[in-house]
Amino acid sequence: MSGAQAWGFTDDRGTELGADRVPRRVIAYVRAGAALCDLGVTPVAVYGSGHDGEVLDPAKEGGLTAAAVTYLGPGRVLDEGLLRELRPDVIVDVTYDGKSPYALDEAVAERLGVPLVALSVGNELTLPAILDRFGALAVSLGAAPDAPAAPAAPDAETPAVASSADLRAAEDALRDVAARTGLAVLALSGAGPDQVHLARPLAWPELARLAELGVRLVDPGPGPGANWLTGDWDRAAELRPGLVLFDSRAHATAPDEALSGVRFTPWNPETPPSPAAYARFFRALAEALGA
Repeated sequence: MSGAQAWGFTDDRGTELGADRVPRRVIAYVRAGAALCDLGVTPVAVYGSGHDGEVLDPAKEGGLTAAAVTYLGPGRVLDEGLLRELRPDVIVDVTYDGKSPYALDEAVAERLGVPLVALSVGNELTLPAILDRFGALAVSLGAAPDAPAAPAAPDAETPAVASSADLRAAEDALRDVAARTGLAVLALSGAGPDQVHLARPLAWPELARLAELGVRLVDPGPGPGANWLTGDWDRAAELRPGLVLFDSRAHATAPDEALSGVRFTPWNPETPPSPAAYARFFRALAEALGA
């Protein structure tokens, strides 16, 4: 677009988007929508991915249910007529490859005549950079900007300031516990009684951040797969983790009995990219490590 615009944003594909007014009616992929909700922008509705069903996954909902945000079902089979009735001003998705939106065909947005923002959640960005990008989008959509860490009056803190401070506190707590315990942590996603996906820590921005904070993450070793190494549950047990981060999403299966005697704590690989959501996750992990 050219000329003066009331709203403009360049997404993580390098696509320059604009409109003659700030978008107010936001429809988003559930992970992006939950993050925006934390950041002060409540979507009209959210949609899921190919992993999702007709009901919103409790592991992914964040504050969406409390905010009464409508869930539309998986993005690839959305009713375009319903989308048109919802009159979106903008659609927000994520991208893992920096090229394509993850959960919605871009042609849908084109047919609706609506800009589609795709923000990266892949490992080409660090977790702090990902959080900054979602924060920037939220501010462009009307959310209050983050402010210096020491506002003039504590009772004047915006939610963004409070959640950023909470994230820093949660990281400090996790760093302290990790240094004291040194417990080996394995992240995984159950895929049935005979199969499990073992996370490669550096392939996941949030796991890489945990390593920076001193958490001793277990690498599953050589083999195929950029993000996961797929094996059986005995392979997971052979890695001798002291604590397992298990995928808590609805499509993943619970840890196998081969890991009996190991501590567990839930991990959502699609945690909303907001300071508040990661503060909750880091705090929960610190409690699990220190138990």
